[in-house]
Amino acid sequence: MNTFRNPQGVAAPLAAYSHQAEITGQVRWLVVSGQIGATPAGGIPEDPVEQLGLALENVTANLEAAGMRHEDLVKLTFYFAGEIDIQRRRERMAEWLGDLRPCMTVMTVAALATPALRVEVEALACTEDIPPTQKREQQ
Repeated sequence: MNTFRNPQGVAAPLAAYSHQAEITGQVRWLVVSGQIGATPAGGIPEDPVEQLGLALENVTANLEAAGMRHEDLVKLTFYFAGEIDIQRRRERMAEWLGDLRPCMTVMTVAALATPALRVEVEALACTEDIPPTQKREQQ
């Protein structure tokens, strides 16, 4: 259903991502708005890598709320405002991604919605699973 590839004739990915994802079959999509590095109570740490960790946790929470898993992710877009330790950023992303290699775009931008925000993560997921509401109805 979700097939990830790095075609010949295209330079190898610069990090842990795939150049393309092909989605086939009867599928259910989830589009996740930009998730910021804030706690459920609204707290925003100053450290951008801590914000990244929270934003990734928020993506996970959105996946779970839709009855999806990390393996259903097909595209991530990262927005970083200001300086961020590249090595720590890569380590945190690698820890969260594990062996998963979705398509990915990473951008540095001038600013996000408010000055305290340094990280925002958008996600796109796709699965063949029956939506959780339909599963409950079938039981």
